[in-house]
Amino acid sequence: MSSTTTAPPAAAPSKEDRRGLADLWLRSPTLGPLIALAIAVVIFSLTSSTFMNIDNMSLVLQQTIVIATLALGQTLVILTAGIDLANAAIMVLGSLLFAKLAAQGQPPLLALVAGFAVCTVIGAVSGALVTRLKLPPFIVTLGLLTVVTALGRLYSDGNSWPVTSDLLGYLGKGSYLFGQFYVTPGMFVMLAMFGIVWYALSHTAWGKHVYAVGNDEEAARLTGIHVRQTLFSVYVVAGLIYAVAAWQALGRIPNADPNAFQTGNLDSITAVVIGGTSLFGGRGGVWGTLVGALIVAVLRSGLTQAGIDSLYQDVATGLLVIAAVAFDQWARRRAL
Repeated sequence: MSSTTTAPPAAAPSKEDRRGLADLWLRSPTLGPLIALAIAVVIFSLTSSTFMNIDNMSLVLQQTIVIATLALGQTLVILTAGIDLANAAIMVLGSLLFAKLAAQGQPPLLALVAGFAVCTVIGAVSGALVTRLKLPPFIVTLGLLTVVTALGRLYSDGNSWPVTSDLLGYLGKGSYLFGQFYVTPGMFVMLAMFGIVWYALSHTAWGKHVYAVGNDEEAARLTGIHVRQTLFSVYVVAGLIYAVAAWQALGRIPNADPNAFQTGNLDSITAVVIGGTSLFGGRGGVWGTLVGALIVAVLRSGLTQAGIDSLYQDVATGLLVIAAVAFDQWARRRAL
């Protein structure tokens, strides 16, 4: 009489295993986005013969620069448990100031200084409304989104203004590395900014205060952290970063357009969230944001080459954001 043996069913992940996975996610928020980026690159490489072409890879990186820079400022705000819905509008206003002042005969350097000053001041206004009047960041930046968008259209008379100066378009003027890969100064500026902000967050008291405020504002206050000053400084620095994004944008497009980057604020939030920074503050980092911006660019490039309509690309991106937030919530609950 023959006898057969059956393998026991695979055991479901234990509570300890799930908690270990959650702890890993919380300790290394960049790991998940890196894996997702690698999977996306592999999939699109297999489904498209042109995806891994050097020209396409260079284009993907070029398309990442402006949104990644916007997302860098957005990361700082979200780390404090806030959100900035006006960042793209601030950037567009800055680009209009650069272009119109130069087109009207002002020295390009003066135009840059004026645009940087205005963007930084608007960031300071956001910070003051959040810290002094105790208004929710969502409401403050939603209101400023409307105000700044209108100001941009009024200032530009609803028209586009050409980039008439080599200085204004400098960040987009590149050359071919090793004769094939197109690189621009904007790439290096973006990477330098990410490095500077990473260092500030990781190795300075200011950075520790930013994380502490995002984790628990009241607890941070009780430990002696100047919460108002920290929050205010975050919005000011973010405004300065948006000005750099405005300069980068003029290197990517021939005209400063008041209707450009209408979804830039949402794209920047998408990059931050997909990059592993928690919308509830206190956890995440800038390198994850850079990976998140690359994921968005890779996803759009791959789906475009696959012939997928742009509306379906937006659906895919939105689902990815929801999945990232849901996983963050799951990890937080499991880690408790």
